[in-house]
Amino acid sequence: MTQSSTAHTAAQEQARAQFTVPAQHPMVTVLGSGDSLLRVIEKAFPAADIHVRGNEISAVGDPKDVALISRVFDEMMLVLRTGQPMTEDAVERSIAMLKASENGESDGQETPAQVLTQNILSSRGRTIRPKTLNQKRYVDAIDKHTVVFGIGPAGTGKTYLAMAKAVQALQSKQVNRIILTRPAVEAGERLGFLPGTLYEKIDPYLRPLYDALHDMLDPDSIPRLMAAGTIEVAPLAYMRGRTLNDAFIILDEAQNTSPEQMKMFLTRLGFDSKIVITGDVTQVDLPDGQKSGLRQVQDILDGVEDVHFSRLSSHDVVRHKLVGRIVDAYEKYDTTHGTQNGGNKSRGKSVHKGK
Repeated sequence: MTQSSTAHTAAQEQARAQFTVPAQHPMVTVLGSGDSLLRVIEKAFPAADIHVRGNEISAVGDPKDVALISRVFDEMMLVLRTGQPMTEDAVERSIAMLKASENGESDGQETPAQVLTQNILSSRGRTIRPKTLNQKRYVDAIDKHTVVFGIGPAGTGKTYLAMAKAVQALQSKQVNRIILTRPAVEAGERLGFLPGTLYEKIDPYLRPLYDALHDMLDPDSIPRLMAAGTIEVAPLAYMRGRTLNDAFIILDEAQNTSPEQMKMFLTRLGFDSKIVITGDVTQVDLPDGQKSGLRQVQDILDGVEDVHFSRLSSHDVVRHKLVGRIVDAYEKYDTTHGTQNGGNKSRGKSVHKGK
């Protein structure tokens, strides 16, 4: 996109910018079906006037708004040139990133186009890529560090992106196997009272990991890979006493580990392996009074070389928009009422200090 003219009116302190969309890009890819993408931009900058005539787009308004609108369209064009379509969600996230950079809330090292066009894994006609700045930094940290913690609320892609990186590492022969594990701790249930064999009792708690695998690999190949030991999905208790070499290891739902379990898991690390640990410290399902290994480990390993903590927030939720609002509402409630997870906060305080 080219900016053909800019003018300032001193009396009104307004700026004007005009852009020309290259002929090879149909206007519907820039404006969206029924102008849906344009409406997202107009909603984000209500004080600015945006007009479209042919392949010309003009914006008039506050100089800062006009400058940001110009950057939004430039970033959109960079994404479109890669062949990737723009969505309403992608436009909203691009605007949020640019505004955060403008307000000094982020360092602005990565542009929206760099975030939205970073491909991790292509499988079965779809491409998995980060959708937010924090997600991109989380993915980059997995490339750079041996042990990475992904900590954040539900729906921020912690486990899904780690799984995609694991499959990518396996396919590129960086590792020989993938090991996926979770603690078998349940929200309000007890395994001993559930019907079935031990495997049948544990299987539902590992099901989310199987579901993610089915998104990323040919479903017919998964049983074969599991039978060969190339992919292993097992409860955390099965990790004790092992040394895991040449593996990409993911510990999911790590907030439900005890400090002893967390130490046991971390010391399973072998040569040429990588560990990613994911969890949400606001959703601990451990019995009252029991410490969370994920809360404690942040104090223990802070500053240790080659260990990285990636923290995601409600702004990184990629599920239904309401999920992010729910996360924020719970945080506000806990802050106001001195609670944690809607319950007594004293347990969380003692746990976080590792006492």
